[in-house]
Amino acid sequence: MSGDLIRVTRIAVFGRHGLLPEEAVLGQRFYISLDCSLDLSASGVSDDVARTVSYADLTEIVVEIATQRRFALIEALAEAIAESCLARFPRLHAITVRVDKPSAPVPAVIDGVSIEITRRQASAAGQAPSTGRVSA
Repeated sequence: MSGDLIRVTRIAVFGRHGLLPEEAVLGQRFYISLDCSLDLSASGVSDDVARTVSYADLTEIVVEIATQRRFALIEALAEAIAESCLARFPRLHAITVRVDKPSAPVPAVIDGVSIEITRRQASAAGQAPSTGRVSA
């Protein structure tokens, strides 16, 4: 695996994610960042967007999931984004998704909370992507 990354940072979205009923009604801003691990050598040499993953497409997935769906946990939001990106872009080796919630309703003065997950593409052996889910 190469050390190459496509990094998309702090995509601002307005969503209604959270445990509290007020969060579903009022909504709030979230910032979502992606670190996408893939081999960029072919696209670097050829200067051909078809040989990479478009950061515009990655951003579109983030915005669609974060604004059109609702999650109680930002962990679930991150999982949905990672799963969708890995499924749509087989070139990705792995993806790290960070979700920042600056207005988290906690009884303290904080700058915000964030979670970060890393998920890997399915191996050549035909395994399902590593989603971190536990099946029953």
